[in-house]
Amino acid sequence: MSDARSPAQIEADIITRREQLAVVLDEIGVRVHPKTIIGDAKAKAAQAVDRTAGRAFVAVNRTVSDVKAQFVTEEGAPRLERVIPVALLAVGVVGLLTVTSRRGKR
Repeated sequence: MSDARSPAQIEADIITRREQLAVVLDEIGVRVHPKTIIGDAKAKAAQAVDRTAGRAFVAVNRTVSDVKAQFVTEEGAPRLERVIPVALLAVGVVGLLTVTSRRGKR
């Protein structure tokens, strides 16, 4: 048995390798092209912003739900023992601001 290859087989292998190398070089050229690098950077930045915005939304939603739970029962009825004091405090603050602003104008 001879493992010797014919010149035609060697030439065919060289052609195949050359074509494979050309494909690899084209891929490398695309990957290192400035537009590709900028596009990848933009995509990563957009993903980071989306992730951050998503986390912020979840945090705000959780906070709103927690605050709502303080003033509304699970059935949706207001918790008067908590709503009335907060409402009175809000009225007091608005009244105080009104009186203070009127005194400042005189």
